[in-house]
Amino acid sequence: MKQLFYALLFTLPSVLSAQDSGFIHGTITTIDGKSYKGPIRWGKEEVFWTDHFNSAKEENDNLQYLSREQREALDDRYHGNNGRLMHWVTNKAFSYHHDSGYNHAHQFVCQFGEIQSMTPIARNKVKLVLRDGRQVDISGEGYNDIGGDIKIIDPELGEMNIDWARIEKVEFSEQNKIDKPFGKPLFGKVETHSGTFTGYIQWDHDERVSTDKLDGSADEGKLSVEFANIRSIENRGNSSQVILKSGREVTLRGTNDVNDENRGIVVMTKTMGRIDIPWQEFRKVQFADHAGFDLKSYSEFKKQRQLEGSVVTTDGKVIKGRIVYDLDEEFDYEMLQGKDDNVEYFIPFGDIKRIMPKNYDYSNIELKNGEKLLLGEGQDVSDRNTGMLVFSGSEPTYITWEKIKEVNFN
Repeated sequence: MKQLFYALLFTLPSVLSAQDSGFIHGTITTIDGKSYKGPIRWGKEEVFWTDHFNSAKEENDNLQYLSREQREALDDRYHGNNGRLMHWVTNKAFSYHHDSGYNHAHQFVCQFGEIQSMTPIARNKVKLVLRDGRQVDISGEGYNDIGGDIKIIDPELGEMNIDWARIEKVEFSEQNKIDKPFGKPLFGKVETHSGTFTGYIQWDHDERVSTDKLDGSADEGKLSVEFANIRSIENRGNSSQVILKSGREVTLRGTNDVNDENRGIVVMTKTMGRIDIPWQEFRKVQFADHAGFDLKSYSEFKKQRQLEGSVVTTDGKVIKGRIVYDLDEEFDYEMLQGKDDNVEYFIPFGDIKRIMPKNYDYSNIELKNGEKLLLGEGQDVSDRNTGMLVFSGSEPTYITWEKIKEVNFN
C-alpha cells in the first residue's frame, strides 16, 4: 500500500494548471482612487481562498436573548474557573467590562473565500462584507490579518506591496487563469507521532508556495532554499534534515524554519479541514510534485447558510430550529476548534454532522463524510462552552452545555 501511495502521489497527471482559481484574487482601491487588480497575498502569508482570515468580533448580539440571571451565571462560571480563566481570555479574545462582566465577544475566523469585500474603518478595524451580503465589524487586536501590508501582482507593474493605511477597499473576485501567480501550492504528506495527513501545506504558519524559501544555517554558512527544490524535511529536534529533489542532503539549524521554534506545520486536508501540527508532534514532510486534489475556487464558497438542526438534552428533549453554537457561531462557514492531543483542528461547521459532549474536556465529532474525531481542550468542545440558542419560534431556547447530550446539524 505504501508503494502504491507514493506512485499515486508523485505520478498523477499535473493538476496545477487548474489551480489558478484557488488563489486569492481581487481589486485593491487606494485612498487616492487608484485601483490594482490581480492575485493577492496577505503580507507574507495567506494566498489561497482556503486560507484563514483571523480577527475578533466587536460584540456579541446574542447576549440579548439571555436573562439577567443567565448572564450572571455565565460571568460566575468565568470567575469560578480560576486558572482556566486566562486560557479562555487568551484563546477566545474575551474582554471584560466592570459594569456588566464579560462581553463574550469571540474570535472571528473564516476562509478568505467566504468574503466579498473589506473596508478599513480604522488602523485596527474593518467592515467585512460576506458572500451573502451580511456585514460584520471586526477588530484586528491580537491578529496580524488587519493592519499589515498586502501584496498584489499587477499585470503591468508586477508585484506591489501596498501599505494598509493607503487601502480604501479590497474587493474579491473569481479568476480562473493567472498569468503571474505567486508560485505553485505546496502539497504533500506530513507524518506525525499520532498519524499521517495529506493536503496543502503551510510551513511554520507562513511559507505555502514554491517560491517561498526555507532559511537556516549549514556548515557552509546561511542558506535560503526555495521550496520548489525540496523533496522532504525531517525533524531532528533542534535542526532539520533536508533532502532536495536532486538527491542532495543538508542539515539546517539556527532559525525557526528548521528548529523547535517553528510555529507549526498546517495541512489543509480534503475531508477534515485545517490541521495545525506543532513541532514536537511533527516527524517528516514529503512534498509531492503534483497535488492530489484541487484547491477550492471562489465560486465554491458562494452558498452560506445559517446553522440549523436539533439539540438533544440530557433529559431526552429534542429542540429543533436555527442554532447559535457557543452563543457565537451562527453560520456554516464559521469554525469549530479542538485538539486531538497536541494537534489542533479547525473544521467548518458546514462539514459537521453531529457533536456529542463526552466529558468536561472532550467531545465526539462526527463529520458529514463519515469521519469521526475526539477533540478536546478548546472552548467549542469542552465545558468552557457557553451553551446553545435554538430558535424554534419567536423566542429562542437557551441550553447550557452541561444539559446537552448531542447537537445535530442539517
